[in-house]
Amino acid sequence: MNALWIAAALLAAYLIGSLSFAVIVSRAMGLADPRSYGSRNPGATNVLRTGNRAAAILTLACDALKGYVPVLLVLIYGPRLGLGATTAAFAGLAAFVGHLWPVFFRFEGGKGVATAAGALMAINPGLGVATLLTWLIIAAFSRYSSLASLVAALFAPFYQALIWGPELSIVAIAIMCLLLIWRHEGNIKKLLAGKESKLGQKAAPSAAPPYQERPHAHPGHHHPHKHRHHK
Repeated sequence: MNALWIAAALLAAYLIGSLSFAVIVSRAMGLADPRSYGSRNPGATNVLRTGNRAAAILTLACDALKGYVPVLLVLIYGPRLGLGATTAAFAGLAAFVGHLWPVFFRFEGGKGVATAAGALMAINPGLGVATLLTWLIIAAFSRYSSLASLVAALFAPFYQALIWGPELSIVAIAIMCLLLIWRHEGNIKKLLAGKESKLGQKAAPSAAPPYQERPHAHPGHHHPHKHRHHK
């Protein structure tokens, strides 16, 4: 029976994580699908490239909450069903996986930075704060969201192990961070090549050739001049 509750909790967390709020918010606010411009990543950073800060902030908040809420629900209601902190941590991982491969959006998901941050904040608030501070420091100095995410993901498991001890939940945390780094493979290549977009940089214009208006010729150029002979 306990296994069934664990499976149900993980499935519910995955389905919550599958709600791609970058796409949902963009559609609701009349913006282009974030999978069609910029990095083509359905996440808050790419939505910010439209110049609409409200949409980006709302996307960020919702993506973080869908990582936070499943973990919190297991922590609150799980004990009466025999579910503990380890199941809660794996619920966070399930929500994160849902963001990466959302069943409701043809499995075309984002990189999961905000969702991972929300899950970590619920699993261990101290770890969440330490990871968030790491992201903020790197982002402030480099202006690269991807670099900040990579460094924060790299440090998070070590923070957990060295400060709070190697509990079983660290397995879920480590898998989450490794997946996040793997999803940034393209960003790593761009960073090394010096082609990565910085925070707040707007999306590149459409690849369609720009319309160029041809200059109008003067009427006198279309007709030969007629010379009048005066007697």
